[in-house]
Amino acid sequence: MATEPRNTFALRSGAATAADIDAGLRAYMLRVYNYMTAGLALTGIVAYLTASSETMVQAIFGTPLMWVVVIAPVALVFFISFRIHKMSFAAAQTTFWIYAGLNGLAFASIFLVYTDTSIARVFFITAGMFAGMSLYGYTTKRDLSGFGSFLMMGLIGVIIASVVNIFLVSSAMSFAISVIGVLVFTGLTAYDTQKIKEWYIEGDDGETAGKKAIMGALNLYLDFINLFLMMLRLLGNRN
Repeated sequence: MATEPRNTFALRSGAATAADIDAGLRAYMLRVYNYMTAGLALTGIVAYLTASSETMVQAIFGTPLMWVVVIAPVALVFFISFRIHKMSFAAAQTTFWIYAGLNGLAFASIFLVYTDTSIARVFFITAGMFAGMSLYGYTTKRDLSGFGSFLMMGLIGVIIASVVNIFLVSSAMSFAISVIGVLVFTGLTAYDTQKIKEWYIEGDDGETAGKKAIMGALNLYLDFINLFLMMLRLLGNRN
């Protein structure tokens, strides 16, 4: 992992040079990406191992435990989002790893529904799209904050439409939701990256900066996972 950014004193005293800030920002962003990547790796490993075990598949998806596995990660996202300021850095980090692991249990179903080849193909396509948009969010001089409200409205629309489609079971609506979802989460990737960058520039003590890195990693993790799921619905080949 990248070392703790030590930007607070320099930023507040005005003594930091542009090179100091750039170096600290790069280290901070690398730390965020490291957390996000490790979280994705944990989710993928748990999902694959779970799907490979008939016992685990039956225990989770053949019993009411399935609802616990599905609902628990959502509850953890809300928990860490609302409690991050009162949590210690160690607690925030532990909660993030638990969340990524629980997601792995839930996402084991992906390996049961789609072929391994299509999962790998869509993953690399998603990784390329994510990297491009995150790089744009990091380098652009354009203020993306104005798109935040628009993107959140789109996200709420996708969630509501997805719930409605559970009862309608419309393939046309599912396709539309996936297309809109790809656009929304692609935009959120750039928006969240710029927001994380701005968090660093605010300047914080080591504990707060660490918790912000965890929250930044969680935001980007969610962007990547949801973008991947939307792309999988569009391009994935079912077993």
